[in-house]
Amino acid sequence: MEAMVLAGGLGTRLAGRLNGVPKPMAPIAERPFLEILLQQLRDAGCARVVLSVGHLHGVIQSHFGAAFHGMRVEYSIEDAPLGTGGAIRAALGHAMEKAVLVLNGDTFLDADYAAMLRFHAAQAAGMTMAVTRREDIARYGGVIVTYGRITGFQEKGRSGPGWINAGAYVIDRDLPWPSHLPENFSFETDFLAPEIARLAPAAYEVDGFFLDIGVPEDLDRAQAELKRFS
Repeated sequence: MEAMVLAGGLGTRLAGRLNGVPKPMAPIAERPFLEILLQQLRDAGCARVVLSVGHLHGVIQSHFGAAFHGMRVEYSIEDAPLGTGGAIRAALGHAMEKAVLVLNGDTFLDADYAAMLRFHAAQAAGMTMAVTRREDIARYGGVIVTYGRITGFQEKGRSGPGWINAGAYVIDRDLPWPSHLPENFSFETDFLAPEIARLAPAAYEVDGFFLDIGVPEDLDRAQAELKRFS
């Protein structure tokens, strides 16, 4: 298994809480959040991970170096912000396997990633997205799932239950990118949404624990909730 983690975000909503470290390195239960993600990948059988880094990337590189508990660690470094889409596209240039697991570096999902890769291989799709149900999708925006495929998105702010993007994908290394995309673009807004009919990503439904540490209240919640995973 090969994975990539998007760890280059600025973390502006957490600026007062990070004490000079990038958002994925926020301390959770006395260890960096990114360590919890890498431990999860290692336990799933991942042999190689590419960390997509930018803001304060030296902190991450100094902490992890070239390996984490026997798992090879490499880096895709942003010289300028690339957005989630640009970061994924650049990191895929480091891929060695056909299908790559891609995780958001500020999201934890209690999922069987080895099973997700097997699911992807059986779907004949260029991409699979993990989705999970929320009682209120207003903060995240919704994902429309039709017969096991992602067919659309709902904007943030709309209340009510539904599926949300759980921050994990399996993406084929040779996924075609439209030529008009700039270097810096949003993976969901600028790529997935307008290309959804062509891509028809498979939906991998997960009912495990989900947490996004992007706002202070959820960063605080993570201190207790993620102890059992650390």
